[in-house]
Amino acid sequence: MKEEGIPKTPETEGIKYTGSKKKLLPYILGAVDGLPVRSVLDAFSGTTRVAQAFAQLGFDTTANDLSVWSEVFGNCFLLANRPLNFYQELLDELNALPGQKGWFSENYGGEGENGKRPFQLHNTMKLDAIRDKIDTYALDWPDKCVLLTSLIYALDSVDNTLGHYCAYLKGWSPRSYATMKLELPQKFPITTQNRVLRGDVFDAVKDYHDLVYLDPPYGSNNEKMPPSRVRYASYYHIWKTVILNDRPNLFGKANRREDSRDTVSSSVFEEFRRNEEGRFIAMEAIERLVKEANAHYLLLSYGSGGRATKSDLNDILNSNGKLLKAIEIDYKKNVMANMSWTNAWVTNPGKYKEYLFLIEK
Repeated sequence: MKEEGIPKTPETEGIKYTGSKKKLLPYILGAVDGLPVRSVLDAFSGTTRVAQAFAQLGFDTTANDLSVWSEVFGNCFLLANRPLNFYQELLDELNALPGQKGWFSENYGGEGENGKRPFQLHNTMKLDAIRDKIDTYALDWPDKCVLLTSLIYALDSVDNTLGHYCAYLKGWSPRSYATMKLELPQKFPITTQNRVLRGDVFDAVKDYHDLVYLDPPYGSNNEKMPPSRVRYASYYHIWKTVILNDRPNLFGKANRREDSRDTVSSSVFEEFRRNEEGRFIAMEAIERLVKEANAHYLLLSYGSGGRATKSDLNDILNSNGKLLKAIEIDYKKNVMANMSWTNAWVTNPGKYKEYLFLIEK
């Protein structure tokens, strides 16, 4: 069926992001519409679009993620609650600063005809000036997060990438010539009791929520793809550095943070290998998470490009609760359908589809 009957989706904001659930939001909200739910945990919050939507619809919302930039977005939208003109005055002051060459310009700014850097020099000079100025403000953390979110959004709009920061375009992208400008994030009135966590997802799911939404970063099912290419810490290393302003040691052609190396930064959900029994390690982690989630309802997102087979998910979900809905979504056709377990897992090889599974525990 098409989008008939799906509730109106609130406006949300985020960066260019691998695995973004922006297009999936109407289906997520539709899947849980009418359930007796008050509190929601977005367990792998990422850009926080899902958490933003739930909070706007009146749910007490908890956003959790391991990444510091996700924590910043969560604080900006779910917790920061000063009048909008308070933030706008600070943003106006930051936009008026003259650019200056500093650490970011040295490592991430480029000029001339060739690209191979994530930003043009005129924008990294703005970044250097703005980022140092932000640290001089005596702000509560949620309020500082509004400024940092604005800065990341501004940089994201003028970058020289295909959406991640493991490699950069050889020539300059058209948007990289524009001068970045900090704008007020699309904040909404906070009317619910929200929390923002940055920690292990297995700890986050211990606290009870009426609904837990799971969107694990399952990466690629390509056996030949090195793990560094599917790990979010490496994809978005620059945002961590912008937030911390810690001038870390860097490595490689992309000037990645040392702590984004495979041996340092990894998630069991991004693990592409099998264990000694032949089971995918990532799937074992998902099974544990579904089992341990302290919730009445659980909604799992999964893509046809991930490690799971239809049989895997059938066993995991049905052994941990009652499967209420299984929905297949084809973005290109803008169509969703209720899926029975008798259907083929991927009806057309090579075509990516998203799946939503709702269970009652």
